[in-house]
Formats: sequence, structure tokens, C-alpha cells
Amino acid sequence: MAERLASQGVDVVLYNRTRERCDPLAARLGCTVAETPAQAAAQADVVISMVADDDAVRELYEGDEGVPAGIRPDAVAVDMSTTLPDTIQAIAPAVRATGAGILDAPVSGSVTSTLGGELTIMVGGSADDLERARPVLDRLAKRVFHMGELGTGAAMKLAVNTVIYGLNGAVSESVVLAERNGIDRATAYEVLANSAVAAPFVLYKRAAFVEPEATPVAFSLTLAEKDLRLIEQLAVETDTSMPQAAINHEAIRAAMASIGSDADFSSVARYLRRENRV
Repeated sequence: MAERLASQGVDVVLYNRTRERCDPLAARLGCTVAETPAQAAAQADVVISMVADDDAVRELYEGDEGVPAGIRPDAVAVDMSTTLPDTIQAIAPAVRATGAGILDAPVSGSVTSTLGGELTIMVGGSADDLERARPVLDRLAKRVFHMGELGTGAAMKLAVNTVIYGLNGAVSESVVLAERNGIDRATAYEVLANSAVAAPFVLYKRAAFVEPEATPVAFSLTLAEKDLRLIEQLAVETDTSMPQAAINHEAIRAAMASIGSDADFSSVARYLRRENRV
């Protein structure tokens, strides 16, 4: 996202909890690197955060060096992490006390769609705050959906990811079933990509399923397991029966135990191959 915004002429200030991970990007883009979340926020009209989990979001927004300590009254904080709705609602008072706005705006898409400005962004929060952030969000997105009050963006992202993990499991089983019946993996995937099931997920995950050993990890099993825990937690909190999500969660956990937690979440297929001796 930083690369996309910089390519669109947006002045970008970077912050990462592990600085050495963002220094090469900053050097390539010619961006400033802030030492703290507060320092980054003090230089921005729109403060975008995207981190791994709810605890990491709270860490960014709490304490003497958190975003509220630096954010300007005319700015908007936009958290794009995949979290429970309660998380954005918990950090909102400290941001609003400064006079700044706040939105939850998680995204759906791939690295390629991000670089092309074709993300889908799901926004929770006030319409006024969204309009203030829109000049930046529109540079990242194909569509920006205003879902409703603060927290509804986070809820919608978990709803979207419920389908993603269902697709991941179904594609894994499909490819392995084809292989078990003597069909070349790449050929089987080509059929899927040209069939009624050819969702964007199926198209952009082709390399991960067809050549798993040669394809970089895009989204780890650890992060997938975290998302499914959040999905199931939100389901419990809202008294929603989600039996398929429970099945998907079990498949991800089994793959973690078999393949390793740092592997791409498409490694459910690799796990099934081991189970089926393909």
C-alpha cells in the first residue's frame, strides 16, 4: 500500500515496529521513516495502520508514543487490520479526544490488486470521516463500501474471510482429488480457473496451489488461524451458527501441525497430499 500511494504522488511516512523491515522500502520510495507511531501520525493527514492482530493494533494506539499522542485534530486514523469490531471501538475514544476522526477500513485483495489500486475496502465509521480519508482510500481501491457505524468494516472483513477460507479448503480438496485420479495438477487448476468456480481468489492463488514450493508466502497459516479464531469468536458473541467455519479452522490447524505455521495458507492442499499420499 505504501508503494501504491507513493506511485500516486502521495507523500508517505513509514513506521514499522521492526524498523529494519521498512528501511529498504523507505530507501526505494524515498520516504521518511518515523521512530514511533506518534511521530508518524504527527506528519499525516490520513494515518493508516495495518498490523497482524488485535493486540498489535492496541499497541499502536496506546501509551505515550501511540497514534493519539501525535495525531492532528484535522486528521483521520484509518485502521485496516483484520480484527474484532470491539478493538476499533476500544481505541476510538482516545483518538476522538484529540479532535481527529477514526475509521475501521479492512481490505480484500492481493498484492497485485493493491499495486494496481484495485482493492475492495470495507469502511466503518462516520460518513464525514470517510470523506476526509477518501482522497487516499480512492488511490488504493476499486470500490470503497461504507458499511455503517464504527466496527462494521471489521465485521464485514471477517464475513468476507469466512468465504475465503471456505474457498481455500474447497480448492485444496478439489486439486488433490484430481491428482488422486491421475490428472496433472496444473491442468486441473486450469480447469478450475475457467469454470463456474473461478472467483478472484482462485485466479490469484494459482501459483501457490500449482507450484507451492516455488511460490513466496503471501498469507501465513498463522494469520489464517488467527482470522478463523476471530470469526468463531464473533460468531459466539452474536449467537451465529457457523459449522463450515469450524471445519475450515480444523483444516488450517491440521495443516499448521503438518507443514509448519509459517507456510502459506494454501498449504492445506500440501497437508491433504501428505494425508492421501499423493
